[in-house]
Amino acid sequence: MILLLDRQVIGVYSTDMDQKQSRNKQRLTQQALRRLRIIKGQVEGLARLIEGDEYCIEILNQSLAIQNSLKSLDALILERHLITHLPNQFRLEPERAVRELLKVFRRAHKGG
Repeated sequence: MILLLDRQVIGVYSTDMDQKQSRNKQRLTQQALRRLRIIKGQVEGLARLIEGDEYCIEILNQSLAIQNSLKSLDALILERHLITHLPNQFRLEPERAVRELLKVFRRAHKGG
């Protein structure tokens, strides 16, 4: 099976790994979608707080909760990448794999 990503061939998965990777990918996808539904509700709640001119600390607490939920989502997406794409990418394009991971790491650790 060939995996296409951004119209580039990333790698060929062996049939031994297909089932396990597929299960892990499905599990992580479901967890990410669940996390997104939670974030959606949190953002809607934040909008209601702002529209209702609620106490600023309550608004900030809700905003911080959303940011933590986004970090949790990022971790799920990274785990999915590490399980489903990285092994073959390291085998076929190790420089690209390192470059992509470093780019994401640097973005995640920029000061805000």
